[in-house]
Amino acid sequence: MALLSVIRRWHHRDQLSIREIARRTGLSRNTIRKYLRAGTAEPQFKVPERPSRLDPFAERLALWLRREMARLRKQKQTVKQLHADLVSLGYDGSYNRVAAFARDWREDYRRQQHMSDRGTFVPLSFAPGEAFQFDWSEDWAIIGGVRTKLQVAHVKLSYSRAFIVRAYLLQTHEMLFDAHNHAFRVLGGVPRRGIYDNMRTAVDKVGRGKERSVNTRFLAMVSHYLFEAQFCNPAAGWEKGQIEKYVQDARHRLWQPVPQAESLDGLNLWLEERCIALWKDIPHGIEPGSVADAWADETASLMPAGRPFDGFVEHGKRVSPTCLVHFERNRYSVPASFANRPVSLRVYPDRFLVVAEGQVVCEHKRIIERSHDGPGRTVYDWRHYLAVVQRKPGALRNGAPFLDLPQAFQRLQRHLLRHPGGYREMVEILSLVLHHDEQTVLRAVTAALEAGVPTKVHILNLMHRLLDSKPVATPPVTAPKALRLVSEPLANVERYDALRVDGHRENRHAS
Repeated sequence: MALLSVIRRWHHRDQLSIREIARRTGLSRNTIRKYLRAGTAEPQFKVPERPSRLDPFAERLALWLRREMARLRKQKQTVKQLHADLVSLGYDGSYNRVAAFARDWREDYRRQQHMSDRGTFVPLSFAPGEAFQFDWSEDWAIIGGVRTKLQVAHVKLSYSRAFIVRAYLLQTHEMLFDAHNHAFRVLGGVPRRGIYDNMRTAVDKVGRGKERSVNTRFLAMVSHYLFEAQFCNPAAGWEKGQIEKYVQDARHRLWQPVPQAESLDGLNLWLEERCIALWKDIPHGIEPGSVADAWADETASLMPAGRPFDGFVEHGKRVSPTCLVHFERNRYSVPASFANRPVSLRVYPDRFLVVAEGQVVCEHKRIIERSHDGPGRTVYDWRHYLAVVQRKPGALRNGAPFLDLPQAFQRLQRHLLRHPGGYREMVEILSLVLHHDEQTVLRAVTAALEAGVPTKVHILNLMHRLLDSKPVATPPVTAPKALRLVSEPLANVERYDALRVDGHRENRHAS
């Protein structure tokens, strides 16, 4: 390129002869004449056609590439896999040659189909209250001093671009429903349409075109909030490009540096406050003012959220003979009357209810373990086993559910189990919580221990005093003066010594 420029400048500007230019450059005069006759500012070289080891396999490779274009993004084979298939057919060329062929073939295919290349999109426009977009992402936070991987739900209004973020330990149906409840609460209402990708928590099966087999519980939530669910085409993230872009921006605004919190609830509270604060700082870009200003205009167009959706997921379980139900590798106690019987678990993000015969039997705080190496944890409620120990009071000594009794009950148990019949008496005292407030029973037990009379009779007496709003401690009695003795008896042991001496003298006394 530089040499051609010099030749053209010497000949056309400096009027040097071809012979002189050939002498200065060392090129032949025919080469110089060819450059000057071409009349171009840069040389063009025709690449000679050379045979390639890929030529015998080119037609087959083109058929494979056409097949891959029709597949979903996650089902497509990579060029490395195609190269390995060609090697199994006898191809002994390099991977780079196959990659270059695939790149050229795709460019020709797009030109023939009048397709735009990646990175070219159509700008979208939304009316106030028309739509929101939803997506999941994975991020990290330090919770209780432990670096924890989180599943983060993102909801963004398409018109005002107001957004809300909520973090969970899992990406399940109950987490999805809870994220919508909190999002509509913070955003002040529900848009008329929700835009989603084909996530497994909403879509059970992707059909042709826009056909979707939608999860039943997800449809129940959509029906509850009265919005229309729209699902993007597979591998077409640009159809909800606002939330896709926001997921990237949120990592810089919220997750760098890594946030810290004592609990997941504390982290979500901070995320909610931080998102609302960012609305005021981020310019809208299209509408005048900030995101908060556009959101204030959009709230009037949103549908009222109403009561939150009861977003539980139900699982059928069978209670074991030890009154335990298994869920997510952990075990939870159930009242003994439901042992060996089927029950339902209504699972929420942070708890679950055990339901039988249309009634809530008990409730447990949900334990979510990230590690799958251990045997799981067992959560007991000693109240669930009272019906068993009433028939088998000896189980109190080594019963695992009774190792975590309140401190007052433990002190009473250590005292009673040292005496005959103490097991049954302890069971009868524990059973008082089935009919009375547990704190009232604990107050009576504590008062009996402090008085030094930890017996069932005394505890029942104190219980009745507490239930009747009477004082537990008996005040001292002050006798009136009329009842006092004029001459109070004195303790004198010498009288008994005199009787002993008289007896020694063989004196007879009436018995």
